[in-house]
Amino acid sequence: MAAAMAASRRFRDLPLWRLTAPTHLGLNLSLRPMSSSAQDEASRAAPSEAPHHNYESLRVTAAQRHILHVQLNRPEKRNAMNKAFWSEMVECFNKIAQDADCRAVVISGAGKMFTAGIDLVDMASDILQPQGEDVARISWYLRNLISRYQETFSVIEKCPKPVIAAIHGGCIGGGVDLITACDIRYCAQDAFFQVKEVDVGLAADVGTLQRLPRVVGNQSLVNELAFTARKMMADEALSNGLVSRIFPDKEVMLDAAFNLAAEISSKSPVAVQGTKINLLYSRDHSVAEGLNYMTSWNMSMLQTQDIIKSVQAAMEKKELKSVTFSKL
Repeated sequence: MAAAMAASRRFRDLPLWRLTAPTHLGLNLSLRPMSSSAQDEASRAAPSEAPHHNYESLRVTAAQRHILHVQLNRPEKRNAMNKAFWSEMVECFNKIAQDADCRAVVISGAGKMFTAGIDLVDMASDILQPQGEDVARISWYLRNLISRYQETFSVIEKCPKPVIAAIHGGCIGGGVDLITACDIRYCAQDAFFQVKEVDVGLAADVGTLQRLPRVVGNQSLVNELAFTARKMMADEALSNGLVSRIFPDKEVMLDAAFNLAAEISSKSPVAVQGTKINLLYSRDHSVAEGLNYMTSWNMSMLQTQDIIKSVQAAMEKKELKSVTFSKL
């Protein structure tokens, strides 16, 4: 409320010349929205490979303007998470965090399911044959290994761009760790979720036990899922807040996820990314601490030109999709 009032006062005090779209060097900036036919043609265009994103376990494409699509891309192995995956996810999302042109991300799985979780065959040597001459050194090795694996999913949460998980088929073990680090979760009707770690003799250690209780808000249910490794089907996931929407199949779900990403990417990146950062900070701090952090954040962010552009569009009854916001 305070931010909105401050923005309104700034807008009223601006001279009229500040509110007109500038034309420099003969460049005529048209703010007209795309026609529906042009939008349809753009949406049908085949996605192009995103530059600087070449991975063994992932495929990254520029799905639409300002939107990247990250696919778990080992369909022949049910997108099981091999050694390459754990480092490539960190590299991928660190690059996305610094990509000024990207404003939203959709993450999905290629093939018949989202992911089968950890690739036990490929990872066996790291987990079952840890390096070290004695208990202390083996423990330090495992501690560093687990910390690196945790960063694989924490990097999604740290990325300031909103990340939408689009889940179909099985989302098992590490898949639950992954999606709980995402900002929004959609799923297909055939999706199921399984905290599988107890079935392979270990406690989930890369995010599920920390994030899932906060996502669903039901400790009893989380305990049940984590102690038994039973499947949570799509309808139960929706009713308990793990996902926000269910769709008939993968194709419809992905269309909806990209439409949502397009809607998000049409907003001010200063506003959207600031919102994500402050939501996460407030989740982990008291209300008073969150408000204080927000005050410090917006004392600088209120000075953005995006407020002027957004308010002008509202006054002129234009859609935000017609407004050009600078890269961030």
